[in-house]
Amino acid sequence: MSHTILLVDDDPSLLKLLQLRLNASGYKVLTADSGEAALQQLNERIDLVLTDLRMEGMDGMELFQAVERRFPQLPVVIMTAHGSIPEAVHATQQGVFGFLTKPIDRDQLLDTLRNALADGRETSQHWRDEIIGRSPLMEQLLEQTYKVAPSDVSVLITGPSGSGKELLARAIHRASPRVDKPFIAINCGALPEQLLESELFGHSKGAFTGAVNRHEGLFQAADGGTLFLDEIGDMPQSLQVKLLRALQERQIRPVGSTQSIPVNVRLLSATHCNLEQAMRQNEFREDLFYRLNVVNLALPALHERPEDIPLLARHFLSRAAARHNPKVKNIASAGLNQLARSSWPGNIRQLENIIEQLTALSSSSVISEGAVVQALASQESVIPNFNDARADFERRYLSKVLQITEGNVTQAARIAGRNRTDFYKLLNKHQLEAAQFKE
Repeated sequence: MSHTILLVDDDPSLLKLLQLRLNASGYKVLTADSGEAALQQLNERIDLVLTDLRMEGMDGMELFQAVERRFPQLPVVIMTAHGSIPEAVHATQQGVFGFLTKPIDRDQLLDTLRNALADGRETSQHWRDEIIGRSPLMEQLLEQTYKVAPSDVSVLITGPSGSGKELLARAIHRASPRVDKPFIAINCGALPEQLLESELFGHSKGAFTGAVNRHEGLFQAADGGTLFLDEIGDMPQSLQVKLLRALQERQIRPVGSTQSIPVNVRLLSATHCNLEQAMRQNEFREDLFYRLNVVNLALPALHERPEDIPLLARHFLSRAAARHNPKVKNIASAGLNQLARSSWPGNIRQLENIIEQLTALSSSSVISEGAVVQALASQESVIPNFNDARADFERRYLSKVLQITEGNVTQAARIAGRNRTDFYKLLNKHQLEAAQFKE
């Protein structure tokens, strides 16, 4: 894979000469004639910045400082005139990878670039391969993701169901120094409390009925790597206490054991619930929330990034065609427009299901607009997966009983056969407010 270099110089002739030289050596080159213009092109796909030191407006050192704030792992090489060598030496002390004196020697240039790219500061751009999208919202989010990935801070990923929270967690892991260690994910809402505790922390032999062998938990399995806790808002409070202790002490104690085990794990978590509301209702520990939410990355709903829908649709079509119907090659442009105008309450997961359905049933190489319209209209009859179906039923049921009781939670909980605390948990899970049903 060829590397991409951002070349910055306010001398047009030198800019052109260096661009040709770098292209001839196999590099992809983006050019900018000022520091300000360079910042407009700066993104996670650039592998190295090669800039002149003395420029009108923002000089090379100021550009380096701006690059370091946004992409601290991105190597910067500065070009200087002979009289500027003391400044360049100072620049390297500040973190600039190196400097080249003009006139630029070809061999020295290529050697410096090779060394900078092999210095260990380069991060493979494959980290974001699973994230499909070029919308400003997603580019801004991925820029934040890239900046936070190298550190070990805990990240809370929020966003609606089906928006790709686990994919973003995997991207953080791949862009981090832990990339060669395990990435392990678990859904905290999918297991009963005792089983979830055992899965996270492990258990000793005989810790409970059926524990016939010692079991290593996911904290130990992820040691040195990343542990992703999906739907953290569904974690029982007794386990929240144990998780907080593990994060504070950097060690865990398996169920039934008296021995603590040190662990080195970067924790990522995700939820579609409003945890701040859950804290106010004493359903989620405030101290754990602040421990998990050092950095918050908020994934947008699919309808907020409609320009990404055609890209996602073609991506899903390519995968579905390979599995089900290889003759299908494309979607009619009018069909893509229909997809882009839809509201997508199920987000990316729902889009993928529709594209898979359209591909499997298509009798031609191009999926027509009519087929897309029909598929969108028949979404009610499409069989969702079990978790989505259960969540949809719960939300509609809760809305119905709140409508009947005009927002009276006590009466609604009685109809549902739940106590008030459990009923509030369900409302929080589905982001429903009783007040919106009051007359």
